[in-house]
Amino acid sequence: MSEQSAQPEYRIEDLAHHSGATVRTIRAYQDRGLLPRPERRGRSNVYGDAHLARLRQIADLLDRGYTLASIKELLEAWDTGRGLGGVLGLVAEVHGPWTDEEAARISRAELDARFGGTPDEEAIREAVELGVLERIPDRETEEYLVPSPQELAVAVELYAAGVPLAAITGHLRELRNQVEHIAARFLEFTTEHVFARYLEHRPPTDADATEAATMVRRLRPLAQQTVDAELARAMRVLATRHLQLHLSPDVPSARDDEPRPVVLPAGTVRAVQGLVGQEGVAAFVAAATEREVHKRTMDALTAHHPLHE
Repeated sequence: MSEQSAQPEYRIEDLAHHSGATVRTIRAYQDRGLLPRPERRGRSNVYGDAHLARLRQIADLLDRGYTLASIKELLEAWDTGRGLGGVLGLVAEVHGPWTDEEAARISRAELDARFGGTPDEEAIREAVELGVLERIPDRETEEYLVPSPQELAVAVELYAAGVPLAAITGHLRELRNQVEHIAARFLEFTTEHVFARYLEHRPPTDADATEAATMVRRLRPLAQQTVDAELARAMRVLATRHLQLHLSPDVPSARDDEPRPVVLPAGTVRAVQGLVGQEGVAAFVAAATEREVHKRTMDALTAHHPLHE
């Protein structure tokens, strides 16, 4: 840093040290227009606090999941006076916690004890893959972060009730796909009816972003409240029906030809809509399913009766 200037000045190596970015990354940001060019002083390039602040902004937005192309749009909007404070507030609101639950830590010894006392490396690997556990590095003893203690507690109770760990993780994978479909539909619904007016500009104006952040804060609990209410209703209806089925021998079982609902990912539904339109989705899915079933039946038959030359 220069001692002759009132404002701090950095060489590129110093800027890299203070920002946490590499020299190569800094030069790449300059080439992409994300970082202003340094001031030339003789044979040296000189950077200032504005460069350091910009590098920290970029790092923060990358951590929040933004691409470099999106970051460039945001920073250009800010540089032209449209403001970035509201946008960053919206980003912070969306990336903030969607639950009051707080993460906890658990040792490997305690984890093994909760699941019968026998170490199961495959179960640990699956739990880490699913994000139920996160490894904490650089510890003398093996330790994990538990993002959702409630979710782990459910797994412990199911295991104690006799459910195998493989079945628990398989159920969680299935449940997660279905819940992500519900979340996607809620986002599509609110975007169409609530947030569309805030997203007319790309990136949104500072005022629109600030108002949208306030709206996110208001709507945040609605998704969970709606799912909780509907899950309670469905469990009440289906659990009663399920109990009657097992306790009353006179209750007829469901007919095999009755339609049954199947949850499809939102992306799949949109792709089918693009092919056949909204009105043809059900028929298309049914036809595709029947064709696959017929194909597998034919494959099975030919496998058992190969052709002889």
